[in-house]
Amino acid sequence: MNIFSPKNQIPLIASESIFNCTNLVKFLHKVYMFSNLFQFPQFFTKMLLPFLLLSILSFPNRCSADSSTETERTLAIIKPDGVSGNHTNSVKETILNHGFKITGESFIQFDEDRVKSFYAEHSSRSFFPSLVEYMTSGPVLIMVLEKGNAVADWRALIGPTDPLKAKVTHPHSVRAICGLNLQNNCVHGSDSPQSASREISFFFKTTSSGHASQHDEL
Repeated sequence: MNIFSPKNQIPLIASESIFNCTNLVKFLHKVYMFSNLFQFPQFFTKMLLPFLLLSILSFPNRCSADSSTETERTLAIIKPDGVSGNHTNSVKETILNHGFKITGESFIQFDEDRVKSFYAEHSSRSFFPSLVEYMTSGPVLIMVLEKGNAVADWRALIGPTDPLKAKVTHPHSVRAICGLNLQNNCVHGSDSPQSASREISFFFKTTSSGHASQHDEL
């Protein structure tokens, strides 16, 4: 059962719109063939065609959005509390339902050195020792997610860092539903395209097909 129901999904972005210019052109061609088959060419050219052309001209931005959206990658981690709390399947289902592709994934058990390396930017913070202890407390699922605007969309879907705050401001977010507290917040998401590139390369190498495969040492 998916705890993140479709009614709780974030709004679709332009690239995920039902409107598709290529499909509309195919539709026009079918209508034209249909009108010829039943000998209604005048109906098509004088009545239906102008209406459909006007519809196309009314959505130029939607057409350009479909053709110009670039695919982006981000790193997602289901943390030890998410795995031990049996949220893995629900989170993955939510990811797929929101238009992401999972192009690489691996269950790993962090050791202290690897956690310290991954979170090196936080090494001087007071919470760093407890962070290391938490992230080595059980297996985690590492995933590479791919779609247009992947970094921002995944961050929006998981919600604020603090699950207690998320329950108030973003009650349908992943962290609001499965996070426990500021540290045990169930999931991780890259905070920028630059961070995503660094974090993905930390765990994976890119194959010739563009998919991510696990580094040998993991």
